Amino acid sequence: MRFRSNPHAIVGSIAPVMTPFTDAGEVDHESLSNLVRWQLAAGSHGISIGGSTGEPSAQTVAERAAAIRTVAAAVNGDVPFVPGTGSAKLDETIELTAAAHEAGADAALIITPYYARPTQEALYQWYVAVAKEFPDLPIVAYNVPSRTAVDIAPETVARLYRDLDNFVGIKETTKDFEHFSRVLHLCGKELLVWSGIELLCLPLLSLGGAGFISATANIAPAATVQMYNAWQAGDFEQAREIHYGLHPLVDLLFVETNPAPGKWVLEQRGLIRSSHVRPPLQPPTAAGVARMRELLAQGEQYLTPADGHQVGS
Repeated sequence: MRFRSNPHAIVGSIAPVMTPFTDAGEVDHESLSNLVRWQLAAGSHGISIGGSTGEPSAQTVAERAAAIRTVAAAVNGDVPFVPGTGSAKLDETIELTAAAHEAGADAALIITPYYARPTQEALYQWYVAVAKEFPDLPIVAYNVPSRTAVDIAPETVARLYRDLDNFVGIKETTKDFEHFSRVLHLCGKELLVWSGIELLCLPLLSLGGAGFISATANIAPAATVQMYNAWQAGDFEQAREIHYGLHPLVDLLFVETNPAPGKWVLEQRGLIRSSHVRPPLQPPTAAGVARMRELLAQGEQYLTPADGHQVGS
């Protein structure tokens, strides 16, 4: 939790690691720890778990809390740890955020409550309730309307940022790039804004974004780090080269529903024991695997080597 008092140090490529399961469907904590160690070796600027890529809605609160503790132990304060602790229920969100707080998280990523389609006032009150419960924990909103059926308006983000000392940022997972711009325009550059849309990660930096929490980091962490570092160093040509080079791997991750394709890649490379996904998700189809192999070959140079990080090695 050494970054908790300095949330502006939480920048760059924050890897949203997948939650590995055994073939029997249990959370595989050994594989999870292995993924974190591999991410750290690849230079990821931070670690997250419990966002959409981590299949949180298919897990119990206890399972999610246990995974947060496993990741916190593996991170060991080396880089910022920003777990997703949101749920469709306020009591579960509070419980998970408390677990993250106790485990030493540097910030909590809180998804907008899904399915209920709350009003903007209701969203405001939701975040106020969580933020006031944990006044010393930086709170980051997670806006992903394609999964939640609700979009947190830029004006609501600005209101939260103005009214709450510990509301520090937002992960924007919307393809409406104008939304990114309006949030930053209303809040100013001190608000931390991360992109959760893979192909908007680099463009967001030009607006003053803090970085990205991108699924691509699950299979190409070193390249996503290098893209951010190149931009920060003023090497815009290299940053653009990596951005376009990652296109096939981005497409691979969404051949079928994320995170099933990414888990398939991680299992193939020995970084997790099983590519199991919990229902309602299903393993990739034969046609999906064939397409994934094509895209894997196209983007192979941007994959991060396993380099002795195969699970159990």
